[in-house]
Amino acid sequence: QVQLVESGGGSVQAGGSLRLSCAAYGYTYSIHYMGWFRQAPGKEREGVAAIDSDGSATYADSVKGRFTISQDNAKNTLYLQMNSLKPEDTAMYVCAAEYGRVGSSPLFAYEYNFWGQGTQVTVSS
Repeated sequence: QVQLVESGGGSVQAGGSLRLSCAAYGYTYSIHYMGWFRQAPGKEREGVAAIDSDGSATYADSVKGRFTISQDNAKNTLYLQMNSLKPEDTAMYVCAAEYGRVGSSPLFAYEYNFWGQGTQVTVSS
């Protein structure tokens, strides 16, 4: 089992930056994929970025060039650096982890078995 705890959310103005963190606890050795998802009120959960154990990253088109996903394996921590934030980035951001290899895309929520509680990001115009 893996427990995930997010931090770093907050309120910023458009154009600002935030860095989210996701600390993983428990049996983290076998984690193969970790990802960031977001969900705004009334909208479906959306895959934002994902990274595999080799460091290969995948991004949603909506965040390419603005967000960067990274991981510190020594600290069992996943990060999401978010720059040039827009009001449409406002959402609850949730961290996810998966032991196995994904069958389709690492940005699909159904590929993940372990989820955090989330951290709120609010971007004002």
